[in-house]
Amino acid sequence: MIIDWAEWLNLALRWFHLTAGIAWIGSSFYFVWLDNHLVPPKSGDASGEVWSVHGGGFYHKQKYQVAPSQMPEDLHWFKWEAYTTWLTGFSLLVLIYWVGAASFLIDPAKAQLSQGAAVGIGAASLVLGWLVYDGLCRSPLGHENRVLGAVWYAVLVAAAFGLDQVFSARGAYLHVGAIIGTAMVGNVFFVIIPNQRKVVAALVAGEVPDPALGKAAKNRSLHNNYMTLPVLFIMISHHYAMTFGAGRPWLVLALIGLTGVAVRHIFNLRHRSAPAGRAMAVAGVLAFITVTYVSVEKATLPARAASKAAGAADWASVQPIFAKHCVACHAEKPTSDIVTAPPLGVMLETYAHARQFAPRVQKMAVDAEIMPLGNTTGMTRAERDALGRWIAAGAPE
Repeated sequence: MIIDWAEWLNLALRWFHLTAGIAWIGSSFYFVWLDNHLVPPKSGDASGEVWSVHGGGFYHKQKYQVAPSQMPEDLHWFKWEAYTTWLTGFSLLVLIYWVGAASFLIDPAKAQLSQGAAVGIGAASLVLGWLVYDGLCRSPLGHENRVLGAVWYAVLVAAAFGLDQVFSARGAYLHVGAIIGTAMVGNVFFVIIPNQRKVVAALVAGEVPDPALGKAAKNRSLHNNYMTLPVLFIMISHHYAMTFGAGRPWLVLALIGLTGVAVRHIFNLRHRSAPAGRAMAVAGVLAFITVTYVSVEKATLPARAASKAAGAADWASVQPIFAKHCVACHAEKPTSDIVTAPPLGVMLETYAHARQFAPRVQKMAVDAEIMPLGNTTGMTRAERDALGRWIAAGAPE
């Protein structure tokens, strides 16, 4: 009996990452909702309060703008949700994209990188991303959230563009997500929790806490709130080749990321019972632009038009292409070292199988050009066009 430990580790980490992420994002969304629903208290020295009902019971929450007059006996902290999400996410990045750099990260058509060089670029992007973001927050821009947000967004778009020049599109997407996730957890680890500890220490010492500590922590928490939806999109993006498989994947990521920010803003406005019509219109327009851009680009690329030109379009003409580039992985008994079973059950070693999965071949190999992984077999554009002609002709035998 052979146990594929790498696959089981991948599953365990991904499941753990998803669970921790739900806990972190859930608590983040809840506390933003809580802040936006606070009303002046009818009595006491709290700065705001809110009543809610859930699970058959009533809850009365109060917030102290700086700190209560004395430390409570039992204080709950929210930090491990963030730390665990980042640790499991980083572990997945290492396991899939760094250890498997040849298959998932390096694109020889863009840059002839060694595994070490690719990993070095990826790691440097995370560190540099945090240093740039934290520097912006500590600069005078940190007092103007809208300006800071615009500059940070421009930095991320530049990072997406730059990484797409050297990595596979999927690899570039995941590293941009890791940059954002690192900034978010850095906010928790380096600012939010340390500031809260200083407030607690001041209370224990009988001193008045510095209001600036709580203000800075709340500001970083607000940043995290707006970065959440773009990160969530990147987490699921590898399922949607029309995004990272576009001619300019960095631009698609920029548009969808901005759409996510607009959607998050809609929720924040509605929580405050503020008008959200303009934000909804912006989000709708951005979504429309994204879908239109991807669709028009796909329809007008010359290479795609060439794939419908005259030429042989039968099984005999494309079977050698499948044999050379696909069946090592996509066979009932794969011969590739990287898989033990055909990925997603897709088999391409017979005509019946190839015809059955022709739409997926069109999407992943002809349009998005992401198969074979890392193009390690060197599939040419001409070969992809031949597959496109065969599929366009109805996949004849």
